[in-house]
Amino acid sequence: MHPLLVLNVVGLTPELIGANTPNIARLAQRGGTRPLRTVTPAVTCSVQATFLTGLPPSGHGAVANGWLFRDLCEIWLWRQSNRLLDGERVWDAAKKRDPGFTCANMFWWYNMASSADYAVTPRPIYKADGRKLPDCYAQPSELRDELTAKLGAFPLFSFWGPATSISSTRWIADAALHVMATRNPTLTLVYLPHLDYCLQKLGPADDDIADDLREVDAVVGDLIAAAEASGRRVLILSEYGIVPVDKAVHINRALRETGLLAVRVEEGGELLDPPQSRAFAVADHQVAHVYVEDKRDVPQVRALIEALDGVAAVWGEEEKRAHGLDHARSGELVAIAQPNAWFTYYYWLDDRLAPDFARTVDIHRKPGYDPVELFLDPAIRFPRLAVAWRLLKRKLGLRTLMDVIPLDAALVRGSHGRADTPEARGPVVISSVADALPDGACQATDVKQLMLEHIFGKQVRGQTGPTMRAVR
Repeated sequence: MHPLLVLNVVGLTPELIGANTPNIARLAQRGGTRPLRTVTPAVTCSVQATFLTGLPPSGHGAVANGWLFRDLCEIWLWRQSNRLLDGERVWDAAKKRDPGFTCANMFWWYNMASSADYAVTPRPIYKADGRKLPDCYAQPSELRDELTAKLGAFPLFSFWGPATSISSTRWIADAALHVMATRNPTLTLVYLPHLDYCLQKLGPADDDIADDLREVDAVVGDLIAAAEASGRRVLILSEYGIVPVDKAVHINRALRETGLLAVRVEEGGELLDPPQSRAFAVADHQVAHVYVEDKRDVPQVRALIEALDGVAAVWGEEEKRAHGLDHARSGELVAIAQPNAWFTYYYWLDDRLAPDFARTVDIHRKPGYDPVELFLDPAIRFPRLAVAWRLLKRKLGLRTLMDVIPLDAALVRGSHGRADTPEARGPVVISSVADALPDGACQATDVKQLMLEHIFGKQVRGQTGPTMRAVR
């Protein structure tokens, strides 16, 4: 077996590899690089699940970063249990080949309750008084204590929200270095999300992303150096490329205005009411699952969404099947945004009636993905002072709302979700072993096999049956 380090550098594309990423560029030159053909939706949970299982969303069930849990009649995003996925995981396939194989999963999603040997994932502490404290979850549990003692608490507030920075990506990398040094796993999977933030805030063509590229490249360089020193091969992946956007599509507001989406009012704020809605959308970047209670309403809902400015297509059963998205968790319809557009989750028609969580970072309560959480409200005159004042009140034991997030979708300059982005702005795969890469583009569904071939050698089928060829 050849030990392997897999780095998931989110948002990395061919046009971003160059002078600002010398370590990544050097690996690509020494080894090899290929375009990566991703899946729809090209979002974190769906793509990572495909990498790990070799299946499209219709096979593993992660049809987006979240969906309507039909039995609960509730929308949940960013669930963490590995048991939500179907399909054989890459580490289970490897253990069948060699019982001595071990795997460390460092922050890839669906990380809890899995059969990986070592796992670490974000897991805040939610106190009864409303406080959210930074922390992580690990198996075995003593690994969390080791990492916290060595690195400090996982910097949750730089992992997502307006305070995002390289520190969370650096923490994940340092945690991976510790696990490689102390556990020596055969396969180490590392999630490096830093580019995701600046690319969504600024777009891929903004000059200000240069610093972020240099920051993430430095982290990657340290991991590559450690891998080479310990005899590991290196595989760099990206889940998707981020494209510039200038249009927000308020799909739920359109459904609300026609009486299809229902809300209930709680203390002056409106909440989406799935049980009493005839149709609503779970928006996720450039893809939205549209759930329609009565199938007789499907033609009306489809026509309504197709007519919205910024919508490129609406898929029914036939199209979902053709794109590997025909799963019971999928909406009756799936809306695809135009390349320059994305879907908001907003369903209220008056910002004064927005729920209290709308102006906060709250990825679990919002019934859809909200990239506006990356921004501080420009209407707040001294935003950082406002944040500090709210934090002080919390430390004093007072209840306070961290309501510093704007409701202006026009601030977002980059998005993803479509699988047909131009190659220069599409995902890539880079290997330290050029012979281990396919001749042409790599399909996301082939990444599981690609990892196994990096570890065990490339399988060649000939007239005499399967054999193993060592990869130089």
